[in-house]
Amino acid sequence: MVFKLIHPAPLTEKMRSRDGCIYLYRAMKFIGWRPPKEGVLRYLYLFWTLMTFVWSTTYLPLGFLGSYMTQIKSFSPGEFLTSLQVCINAYGSSVKVAITYSMLWRLVKAKDLLDQLDLRCTSMEEREKIHRVVARSNHAFLIFTFVYCGYAGSTYLSSVLSGRPPWQLYNPFIDWHDGTAKLWMASTLEYIVMSGAVLQDQLSDTYPLIYTLILRAHMDMLKERIRRLRTDETLSESENYEELVKCVMDHKLILKYCALIKPVISGTIFTQFLLIGLVLGLTLINVFFFSDIWTGIASFMFIITILLQTFPFCYTCNMIMEDCEALTHAIFQSNWVDANRPYKTTLLYFLQNVQQPIVFIAGGIFQISMSSNISVAKFAFSVITITRQMNIADKFKEE
Repeated sequence: MVFKLIHPAPLTEKMRSRDGCIYLYRAMKFIGWRPPKEGVLRYLYLFWTLMTFVWSTTYLPLGFLGSYMTQIKSFSPGEFLTSLQVCINAYGSSVKVAITYSMLWRLVKAKDLLDQLDLRCTSMEEREKIHRVVARSNHAFLIFTFVYCGYAGSTYLSSVLSGRPPWQLYNPFIDWHDGTAKLWMASTLEYIVMSGAVLQDQLSDTYPLIYTLILRAHMDMLKERIRRLRTDETLSESENYEELVKCVMDHKLILKYCALIKPVISGTIFTQFLLIGLVLGLTLINVFFFSDIWTGIASFMFIITILLQTFPFCYTCNMIMEDCEALTHAIFQSNWVDANRPYKTTLLYFLQNVQQPIVFIAGGIFQISMSSNISVAKFAFSVITITRQMNIADKFKEE
C-alpha cells in the first residue's frame, strides 16, 4: 500500500503516539537534521547538513538581495513582486528554521513523554484513537508536502516556459540570458535550492500541527477516563481514588508535554505572524494587477502555502482551549457526590488546575488562535487598499 501510514493501522498492530511523527522525522533526516550518533557516516551526514544550511537557509535569502542589487532594472513589475513575496518569506523561513533546529531536542524529548502517556492507553477504544491520530498526523504532513512541492514545481515550470528563471536569484556563474540551455541550467539550480528551503519551511510549519493533533487525542482520552470515574461498582473507594490520582498524573504529563514544545512554537509562529499579512498582500497585488495565467497559478499555490503555515495550527489551538473546557465539565459532572473526603479534596484540586486552559503564545505577545491569525492576515487587505489609493500598480505599469 502506498503511503501506508495515512491509513489507520489494524488493532492487531501496535502503534504509538510518536508514530504520528514518522513522516516528519523522515523528512528531517533527509534534509540533514537527524545525524547518526557515531561513526564515519555521522561526519559525512554533518557535511550534508552544512550544505543544506549554506544553500537553502543562507544563500537563498542573500541570493534575492544580490539580484535586487545587480539587476533590479531588468525586472518587470510582476517578476519583481513574484520575487519579493518569496524573498520576504525566505528571510522568515530562515529564522523559523534556525529556531526549530536549535530547539529540536525539545521535540525529541516530547516524544518520550508521549510514550509515558501511551502506557495508560490499554483499552481497545483508546488504542483505536491512537491509531486514528497517527494516521491523521501523517496524512496532514503528506498534504503539506504535496502543496509545498506543488508551489515550487508550478513556479519552476511556469517561469521557465515563460522564458525566465523562477526566482531570479543572484548567480555570478551562469547568465540565463545566454540561450535556452543556460536558462534551464540556472532555473534548475534555483529549483534545487528552493526545494531544500521549501522542505525546511515545511518542517517548521508542520511540527506544531502534528504535535498538537496528538495532544488533542490524549486530552480526549483523559476526558473519557474522567467520565468513567466511580462508575465501576466492582472497585473499592481506595481503588477509585487511585484512578483519580492517575488522571491527575496524566494531566500533569500533558502540561509537561506542552511546556516542552511551547518555546519552539512561540518563536516560529511569532515569526510567521509578523510576515503573513505583508506577504499575502504582495501576492494578491501580483495576482490582481500583474499576473498572467501561468504566474497566477503559481501565485495561487503560494497563497495556499502561506495560509497553511498558520491557519490549521491556529484552529487546533482553538480546539485545545475547548478541550480544556470539556475536561472541566467532565470533572464536575463525574460521579463524585457520595465520594469520601480525600477523593473530593483531590477532585477539587484537579478541577482548579484544569480550569487554567492550555494556551500557546506567539513570541510572548500574541495568543495563538483563529482570531489573532485573522487579525494579522487582515494586514494584506490594508496593503491592497494602500496600493489602490496611491495608484502604485498603474505607476509600475507605466514605468
